[in-house]
Amino acid sequence: MKILFADSAEESGRDYLADLGHECTYEPGLKADELPDAISDHQVLVVRSTKVSADTIAAAGSLELIVRAGAGTNTIDTQAAADAGIYVCNVPGKNAIAVAELTLGLLLAIDRRIGENTADLRAGYWNKSIYAKADGLYGKQMAIVGLGDIGLAVAERAKAFGISVSAMRRPNRSAETEQRIRRIGIRLVEDLDELLHDADIVSVHVPSNSETSGMIDAAFLARMPEGSILLNTSRGDVIDEAALLDALNGRDIRAGLDVFVNEPPAGSGNFDSAIAQHPSVVGTHHIGASTTQAQRAIADGTISVIQAFTEGRAENCVNMARFTHGTHTLSVRHLDRVGVLAQVLEILRTAGHNVQRMQNQVFDGGHAAVAAMEIVGGPTDAVLDKLGKIDEVIAVTVRERNGEQR
Repeated sequence: MKILFADSAEESGRDYLADLGHECTYEPGLKADELPDAISDHQVLVVRSTKVSADTIAAAGSLELIVRAGAGTNTIDTQAAADAGIYVCNVPGKNAIAVAELTLGLLLAIDRRIGENTADLRAGYWNKSIYAKADGLYGKQMAIVGLGDIGLAVAERAKAFGISVSAMRRPNRSAETEQRIRRIGIRLVEDLDELLHDADIVSVHVPSNSETSGMIDAAFLARMPEGSILLNTSRGDVIDEAALLDALNGRDIRAGLDVFVNEPPAGSGNFDSAIAQHPSVVGTHHIGASTTQAQRAIADGTISVIQAFTEGRAENCVNMARFTHGTHTLSVRHLDRVGVLAQVLEILRTAGHNVQRMQNQVFDGGHAAVAAMEIVGGPTDAVLDKLGKIDEVIAVTVRERNGEQR
């Protein structure tokens, strides 16, 4: 396949894909408005922060897969990709440790004023009498907003410092996540007021989307106690920066931020931000995932996604429909022969049954297979009879979504 890397990517990962026979084009300096002309006949696009617009997707006649070499996909028009039948897959969790390490680094830097210490030393000043004053972290209370891979990694490291950790109780967490929560010893609370009431530290780890945009607003900040610390290593737009500026100026609140609104699109450039320049803020340059360890892990994850795609699987796909209009599941056990499924689909098409999802799996020995299809509308006995009369079909069953079988 032809793969375009439109952002910086770890060299060993690119070399590995090239060794597998893929044609890799590496253009890390591409800007978003240059992508439509550059995408040409590439089947795979790999990006990190470069925006993938609807214009790029419309210009991509051969594109089948977009890989976000990281977790968040807010820079990709996932709906435009879905409308064009293009998979958007991400590589979640691979940078969790790196971001968690920076989060704790920001916390330490705020508590011990490490940046100011260093600046004075470089300027030739010795101010031990000022910098010897620090609260310390042991016994503090941390509220984590967003308990995904990164939030859990932060919690594990915070507990090692003797910090108590709380988070919101959420339905539908996986059994693995619930087990990890119990193992770490995270206290789960029912609402935001309870979460923030006694929080000395609030650490934010949520994706950027319509639900999280501006969620750290004036009302949220007003719930935080005096003297508390806000940490954000997720996305800049989850914070209402005007509200945070008011809180920084009007209350005893400090912040450690790796992300900001309107960050420069390039790796370097001028950045005029009242928040970044505020004396109560310790800031970094959106470097949370930028460790060698994390980049190698992300490269491995990117390879895994591309390899799965070549095998017919969409790994970590974010733009597939979570719910469909399918009303029945049709299972067809059949001999593994050419044309069997074509006959099945033709019968369904003639009867007006749209297939929403389909999976065909071959049994050991390669003699028989089973095709499971989620279809719209219950097939009549006549349709089932036609399917059963196909020479290579062994058996046909249909189940309604409520489990009733025919």
